[in-house]
Amino acid sequence: MEMAEIQEKVCKTLAENLSVPEDQVTPQARFQEDLDADSLDLVEAVLALEEEFGVSIPEDEMEGVKTVGQAINLVAQKLGVAA
Repeated sequence: MEMAEIQEKVCKTLAENLSVPEDQVTPQARFQEDLDADSLDLVEAVLALEEEFGVSIPEDEMEGVKTVGQAINLVAQKLGVAA
């Protein structure tokens, strides 16, 4: 899977999960400030990403993730794709 494909899938999954327009979900978008996501929204989003990509993302690894780009990189890392 290519990095661009991962980015597209992550953004689409997050947009659906956070109920925001897909064009707002950019790598630079911050979950709390830009996408108005609270901690429960993020937990649900992580579950959706785990299901979509078949990976496991421990809660402690998600704690430092503040932007969509960081989430994309984390998923890519789990899949063994270099960012």
